Amino acid sequence: MRIHHLNCGTCCPAGGRLFDGRSDSALGHLVCHCLLIESKQGLVLVDTGYGMRDVERPGARLSPFFRMLNNPQLRREETALAQIRRLGFDPGDVRHIVLTHLDFDHAGGIEDFPNARVHVTAREKEAADARDGGALVGTRRYRPLQWAEADDWRLYPMGGGERWFGFDAVRDLDGLPPEILLVPLSGHSWGHAGVAVRGDDGWMLHAGDAYFYRGEMGGEARRCTPGLRGYQAMLEVDRAARVANQRQLRELASDHAGDVRIFCAHDVMEFELMASMAAQAASAASHSDPVF
Repeated sequence: MRIHHLNCGTCCPAGGRLFDGRSDSALGHLVCHCLLIESKQGLVLVDTGYGMRDVERPGARLSPFFRMLNNPQLRREETALAQIRRLGFDPGDVRHIVLTHLDFDHAGGIEDFPNARVHVTAREKEAADARDGGALVGTRRYRPLQWAEADDWRLYPMGGGERWFGFDAVRDLDGLPPEILLVPLSGHSWGHAGVAVRGDDGWMLHAGDAYFYRGEMGGEARRCTPGLRGYQAMLEVDRAARVANQRQLRELASDHAGDVRIFCAHDVMEFELMASMAAQAASAASHSDPVF
């Protein structure tokens, strides 16, 4: 399976390096890191970022609170729909969308792919439909208009199956290859999950919003910028679960560094690294193809 790394939504919150840890300007730089997977079952999206309708009608689709806080740039060319076309694919060939969760910046593009089956945990769909997202942001983080037209859902339990590197896992996602599975990581939202994908060179784990900053996986101790530390605390629904899952992810990153590459949804440096590695692998593969 070939895996493409897409940024489907640049956000520039006020605070610069207090958010992203590297910007010299007053504004930070965050991404919405999504995956496009070429599989025998068709194209698979892992998260969608902001969609075309979010770009066209942000006032109707997005919370004013989060638009002000995150300062999303809402560029048409950054939508998954536009990027898939630029890669030379037909968006109608996107057959599956696998979601880490249903927050507005992860699910905005669902309706851009009407042929796709949507995979998510049952607990997350239940919480999103009820807009049960925590005391501070519960009515703002979930935007049911973003998935109102989706009618092909597959909902899964929060684990209980065969383990994956010590984590609960949901395997055998309906219609998807066994190399793609859900890894429940609750805490940020009630039904939040990572998405594990086994490529030609091993496993990668899209950890969604289980953490936000590269320093949280960089060693035994958690290191996070003040802005993102506060943002995580504001959105969490279960702090104990979120912290415990982060601790287990750090152990995975340390104990299985050669087996699993872990990245989150919004860290720009992680995105740049993964996109660069994918491009180098694709280039190497093209140069190794035999010429007849």
